[in-house]
Amino acid sequence: MTKKTLKIKQIKSPIGYKQKAKLTLKALGLKKINQVVEHKDTPQLRGMINVVDYLIEVQE
Repeated sequence: MTKKTLKIKQIKSPIGYKQKAKLTLKALGLKKINQVVEHKDTPQLRGMINVVDYLIEVQE
């Protein structure tokens, strides 16, 4: 059984947003606008995505 992976792309800068959003982006491994990272789809990852959904774009 293979787990799905999610491609997460940062589309906005975290400047001007709360510290929690900045730390969540860092935990996802995002540092620059238009940077894409790939992670396994887990409930923990989905929770992090929900926190910063206005700064990122997600593809399955």
